[in-house]
Parts: sequence; structure tokens; C-alpha cells
Amino acid sequence: MLRCSTDTAVVILSYNGKLLHKDFLPGIIAEAKDQYDVIVVDNASEDDTYDYVGEHFPTVKRLQHKTNNGFAQGYQDALMQIEAKYYVLLSADFEVSPGWFEPLHRMMQADNKLAAIQPKIKYQKQKDKFEYAGAGGGFMDKWGYMFCRGRIFFDLEEDKGQYDDNIESFWASGGCFFVRAELFHEYGGLDTSFYAHMEEIDLCWRLKNAGYRIGYCGESTVYHVGGSVISYGSPQKLFYNYRNSLALLYKNEEGSRLWWLLPWRLILDGLSAVRSLVSGDFKGFWAALRAHFSFYSMLPALSKKRREYKKKVGQRNKTGIYQKSIVWEYFAGKKKVFSDLETGDLVKKL
Repeated sequence: MLRCSTDTAVVILSYNGKLLHKDFLPGIIAEAKDQYDVIVVDNASEDDTYDYVGEHFPTVKRLQHKTNNGFAQGYQDALMQIEAKYYVLLSADFEVSPGWFEPLHRMMQADNKLAAIQPKIKYQKQKDKFEYAGAGGGFMDKWGYMFCRGRIFFDLEEDKGQYDDNIESFWASGGCFFVRAELFHEYGGLDTSFYAHMEEIDLCWRLKNAGYRIGYCGESTVYHVGGSVISYGSPQKLFYNYRNSLALLYKNEEGSRLWWLLPWRLILDGLSAVRSLVSGDFKGFWAALRAHFSFYSMLPALSKKRREYKKKVGQRNKTGIYQKSIVWEYFAGKKKVFSDLETGDLVKKL
């Protein structure tokens, strides 16, 4: 067991991340001071990442996996070996800003019902823009589609201070995911069957179903390179997007809604796949088709997990659920930014 000298472990899962560590680890280490321990977990890299980190960053603790079984399994296995009050799951392609950690830690310390939180996430290559993976806080629409303040589908907003607040959201980004270690383990951590993509949303939904809060801290900023492992818009990304969104819906949605919502989502996915086919995007069509068959094969295991998680459901916390269709609002209503939406009481201050 790896014990931390502080109450927080900033855990960086790395696969062939040598160049990223060269760029970003110095800033992460400089900000650590006596606030957090930095741990790099080498996920069976094919280069000399593990040795490089040991040689150039001696204060960083290291773990090494013998095989690479994906993002979720990589973190799940590592966190079973790390003892801390809080975990920060930080992707290797993140740059932190001065003072990024303290506001997040302060908010977690102040509210025991706050299970997880994320900072403001901006685009590292264009720092005035929000970034795809989390942006200004994660939300879900009435049909189970995820979106963010600052990013709806592929439209990124410019940061003009509009999301400098601290709010309750529906989900926090796995790219910089600050979570209570005790709750992470109690509620099953990351579902390794997801492999990569949306596994953090799945965990957030479980925590929300148990009555906990998920937060966004606009006082803290980090920058994400993005697409360094699975590129945005790739067939692989589309496959996980289609499949895992159905899986997390099946596992976590209320039974009174699931019986009609799941078939409706399957129809919408089918329409999306046909649209790809008609437009000549055969890889996109094939990704959607493969995703559905993969989801069907997962159903026995997902059903078992649904029964297990149902035992932990309490007073469901539905803050952060948008009561309209983000798909309709975006494509038909041409509402490209969060302020265009009729959000009502969707945003709740923390």
C-alpha cells in the first residue's frame, strides 16, 4: 500500500506519456508544496516513461502496471494501492495553473456531501477557449445526453468569466476528477467494462443516486491538450460514446423511465448511424453498429450491476438534469452556447 504524506493523492495515469510529463509535471510538482502527493502510474508504456519519471522527478511516487487494460482498469487497479482521503485523477495531458488546487480542496473540506468536483477546464492550445472534456461543469438532458457549460457538442465557448462561479453539476470530468477516496471505493469506483470514456459520469450518477453532490469550481483552472490517447471524432471515440452512454443509462436510470427511454435512445442512435451512412461516413456508421452489439453483449453483466447499485440508491439528487432535449435545442433550435438555453433553476450555487 502506498501511503501519502498529505491527505490528497494526485494520480496521473500515463501511457507513453514521457513528452507530456516533460512539459507538465514541473508545474504540477511546483504547485504541490505540502498540499498533495504526486503519483504517476505507468500503464504498461512501450517507451521509457517509468524510468524517465524516476530519473527526472525524484519526488514523484511511481506505480507500474504490467499490462494495459484501459483507462478505467488502470485507475481502478492503481487506486486500490493508494491510501489517501482524496484522490485527484489527473490525465497526463493536463497543465495546471498557479493556485489550482487550494479552492478545490477547500470546497471538499467544507461540505461532506460533496462527493466529487472538477475545476474549470480550458483548451491548452488556445487558452481563451473552454475544452471539450468538462469545460464549465457537466450536465445531462432529459434523454440522457451529456453536455457542458462552455461546450455543447463540438462548439466551444470563449472564456469571458461567465463560468467563474462554484456550482453543483451532474457530473465532473474524469480528466481532472477530485473525489473522496472513501466514497470512490464504497460506490464501486470506475466500471472497468467501460474501458475508456464516460466511466467518471457513471460513477457520478451512482453518487448522485445515493444523495451526494457533484461540483464545479470556477475559482480553479487547468488546461487540457485533449485527444492524446483517443482522438476526438475518431471511430474508436464514437464507438465508446455510443456504447458507454447506453450502458450508464441502463445502470443508473430509474426503472419508471428506463423502460421507454432506452428504446427511444436506441432509435435515436439508429437515426444518427443512418445519417452517417447517407453522408458517406461509413466508419461512423460501423462504429454505431458495433457499439450497439457490444452493448447487447454487456447486458447480463450490466443487469447484475444495476441490481447491486439499486441497494445503495437513496434520495436521488437530480440537480444538473436539463428538462429539455439538448439534441433538439442544438440541431433544431440552433442554440450553440449555454446561455441560449432556458435553464431555469438548472444551475445551483455551491
